Amino acid sequence: MSEHLQLTVDGAVATLTIDRPAKRNAMSHAMWSALPGLMERVEHDDAVRVLVVQGGDHFSAGADISEFGTLRNGAEGARAYSEVVHAGERAIAALSKPTIAAVNGFCVGGGCEIALACDFRIAAEDARFGITPAKLGIIYHFTSTKRLVEAVGQAWAKQILFTAELIDAATALRIGLVNEVHPASELAARAKELAAVLAARAQVSVRGAKTVINRITDGLHAEDDHLHAVYEASYTSPEYAEGVQAFLEKRPPRF
Repeated sequence: MSEHLQLTVDGAVATLTIDRPAKRNAMSHAMWSALPGLMERVEHDDAVRVLVVQGGDHFSAGADISEFGTLRNGAEGARAYSEVVHAGERAIAALSKPTIAAVNGFCVGGGCEIALACDFRIAAEDARFGITPAKLGIIYHFTSTKRLVEAVGQAWAKQILFTAELIDAATALRIGLVNEVHPASELAARAKELAAVLAARAQVSVRGAKTVINRITDGLHAEDDHLHAVYEASYTSPEYAEGVQAFLEKRPPRF
């Protein structure tokens, strides 16, 4: 595990903090490599219902370019480095539990890749977003590009990737890159509030909805046996029984 990634758990909410302020939270090879193991811990901790990903003054300025002359040197090094980054991003995106990126400051390159891997993105008013492979002669990975297109559409995905320019939080909200924008002083509280809401809902519904949405965006056009099994699990779940009983008794459900 990387010393610059801190995973903490408070009740039903896990928080992954990118903690490398001296480099504006730039992601090193070691940090990318640590992400799959950290996500495994979150996935298999039954007490955890939601993951929040955050930085400090900055979410993340992207991959640590200073490593490119060594670890990413030459075609083979570039290929291997790219696979490590992709595995880290996919580990977040593949988590069955809902995820929230709370974005302050710079959210650029690999930092934006991490934010896009999350289900929700809430941003401070001072946040700045950009994906900058066009400044480095790199082609953004297919699945990460797909998530960008799904979030902002084809035209804005092209503008972001072709120009490699930064956009502000207001623009990010307008084009659908983020869900919400708040004053920086209120961001942490809003992330905590949203996480609490998600944790309080029926998890069979939340995770089932995430599965269905992901299957749709992956190209599924009709129900299949996998989705039928997801539905069946909800019909027989204790949460379904509790939800119906709570409705009949006119009280909040206790999930």
